[in-house]
Amino acid sequence: MNRSDFPPEFIFGTATSAYQIEGTRFGRCGPSHWDLFAHQGGTAARQNGEIACAHYEKWPGDFDLIREAGFDAYRFSIAWPRIQPEGKGRALKEGLDFYDQLIDGLLARGIAPHLTLYHWDLPLALAEKGGWSNRDTALRFADYAEMVSYRFQDRLTSIATINEPWCVSWLSYFLGHHAPGARDLPSAVKAMHNVMVAHGTALEAMRAAGITCDLGIVLNMETATPATDRDEDRYAAEIQDGIYNRWFASALFHGAYPRDILDYLEPYLPTGWQEDMPSISAPMDWLGLNYYTRSVIADDGSGQFPYGRAVLPTYDPSNKQRSAMNWEIYPQGLSEFLTRLHRDYSKDLPLMVSENGIACTDILRDGTVQDSQRIDYFAAHLEAVQEAITQGAPVKGYFAWSLLDNFEWAFGYDQRFGLVHVDFETQTRSPKASWSYWQAFLG
Repeated sequence: MNRSDFPPEFIFGTATSAYQIEGTRFGRCGPSHWDLFAHQGGTAARQNGEIACAHYEKWPGDFDLIREAGFDAYRFSIAWPRIQPEGKGRALKEGLDFYDQLIDGLLARGIAPHLTLYHWDLPLALAEKGGWSNRDTALRFADYAEMVSYRFQDRLTSIATINEPWCVSWLSYFLGHHAPGARDLPSAVKAMHNVMVAHGTALEAMRAAGITCDLGIVLNMETATPATDRDEDRYAAEIQDGIYNRWFASALFHGAYPRDILDYLEPYLPTGWQEDMPSISAPMDWLGLNYYTRSVIADDGSGQFPYGRAVLPTYDPSNKQRSAMNWEIYPQGLSEFLTRLHRDYSKDLPLMVSENGIACTDILRDGTVQDSQRIDYFAAHLEAVQEAITQGAPVKGYFAWSLLDNFEWAFGYDQRFGLVHVDFETQTRSPKASWSYWQAFLG
């Protein structure tokens, strides 16, 4: 395949996020809850984003790599603590100026900027007041969104409010895998609602401020397949699908949470939550889908919500159908979700594959990495996108995750997703074979 197999206006891009690449020690960036989470041992070897890829200083060369690969667009995020270290108040000029130069640097190279307002680096001051389980965080986010979007919107192609609400809430406040590392159902449910409130109020604030670029949100979705045909496994998988996929899509497009999940979670929702649903379900200009893998779900035998557990085989590095993170390679799930969103939720709203990629066991030899597994992954998932388009899904673009090897959240620097290898000691960049694959694909 090459780009001529896609519609002429189809967008191809690559993506990163601020905390994963910028380096918080550069500039006047305030602390986020990820800094505390790492300090408390929540990440591999207590690693954090203090230096990351030093993108704060090395961004011109990184943007040259995007241009040389032939990508049309770049999806990036702003670090909220770099703009408002306390999560409120006046914006730091130094932070705004940094993103000004990033956006201008992209445009000078002919690369369209696609901005994400929140990719998980919550200012620590807000985290200490309850974070996303506190409704005030959603209101502060709306203020931040209006401030940032007003400054940059004349040069942006699109703005996403929140990246992956499921990760922001359930993964972080119930499963405890991400900052703040909480394991509390009432807090998680409030976070699941408040992150949607943040999206709705930010959308309202930006519309009221006259922001004209395309506004949307990015969901992550993951197929929940029953481990067996047993009723218990099928029910556990349906609950998993409800929490992971249907909760957020249903709120955005139906103005209601799914009834089967609400039966369990409604007691923990804030009083008057129903009044927020019109704002949450306000029209958007586009919807992003992040897709990586599927999960196989079995009943956990507890008899308690959420009933299920993911079934993972022992990791075998010789198994090319699983990533270095032991995630299954399941490209058909991407076409399934694109068509499902189009059919059941978003209708004719433009869809973007806003992240798609794989962690591989990358070995640098002779200045490059021969990451054939990653190339095969991209090729299979591009075919899945084509299949969704054939079935009528209005898919308008695809962003490969990620431009650079980076700080992979709780996994620290152990897992590599990049098209470009980063030596974290020297910060040397080395394009991988997958980068060359995209260069040939887009050429």
